Amino acid sequence: MKSRDTLIRLRRFQVDEKRRRVTQIEMMMADFQRMAVELDREVAHEEARAGISDVAHFAYPTYARAAAGRRDNMRQSAIALEGQLAEAKAELGEAFEDLKKVEILDDRERSAERAAEAVREQAAMDGIGLSRARA
Repeated sequence: MKSRDTLIRLRRFQVDEKRRRVTQIEMMMADFQRMAVELDREVAHEEARAGISDVAHFAYPTYARAAAGRRDNMRQSAIALEGQLAEAKAELGEAFEDLKKVEILDDRERSAERAAEAVREQAAMDGIGLSRARA
């Protein structure tokens, strides 16, 4: 019984860890997207301030060029995290399935134990009833 409870606690811990990992990756992706949008605004503002939007122009603002590079890196990082997110979600699904299997097994075993206990109690009551009927 204790080993079963320990196994269930272990599986729940694993599910919680996988869930935290998925949440962490989603938050990182959202942060990267938010930062990319902010850098997009900064690039547009710098281009408007300089009056030059052609990246190939010799007087294109250096800050706008650097911010665009950072923005592109943020977007690439978010795209790279999509693969990790899919993998983490798959691992979460597997961990959840494992937990459910153990919980179902535990429920079945407990039901069988309760049924056996009920049979023992009924047999004891029948024995008492028979002994009183004979007396």
